[in-house]
Amino acid sequence: METSTTRRLSGLDDKIPDISKTLEMVQFLHTRHASSSSSSSSDLHTTFELNDTLYAHALIPPTSEVYLWLGANVMLSYPLDEAEELLSAKLEGAKEKRKECEEDIEFLREQITTLEVATARVYNWDVGVRRKEREGAGGKAVKVGEEEED
Repeated sequence: METSTTRRLSGLDDKIPDISKTLEMVQFLHTRHASSSSSSSSDLHTTFELNDTLYAHALIPPTSEVYLWLGANVMLSYPLDEAEELLSAKLEGAKEKRKECEEDIEFLREQITTLEVATARVYNWDVGVRRKEREGAGGKAVKVGEEEED
């Protein structure tokens, strides 16, 4: 359970920055679109990554919609307002799930510690009982749970 929860936390740690960057870009495009409608329209000059070592230059005209990857090879077109709402909700949801995962991991670690302590106590008790049995066999017989009287 701990490994599974840790993996889920790691996945969320990877997703949250991606969602944040995408949300920032949508907000940037939204402000740029709003400012371009009041002034003359100018294209945005940018460089974007195609691959690890391959980049391309692009001119992006002011736009009122964006395309977002939803997963499972699905991409949908969203108006800027809806895309911003969707990404904000996804970011908040991911942060909440991350917080829950951290709490679950902490709980699991406490439970593991409790289990290890209980196991050690049972083992120590068993060692004590066996020691008493050995001592009793060497001298006089002592039943488990009874103490020798002097």
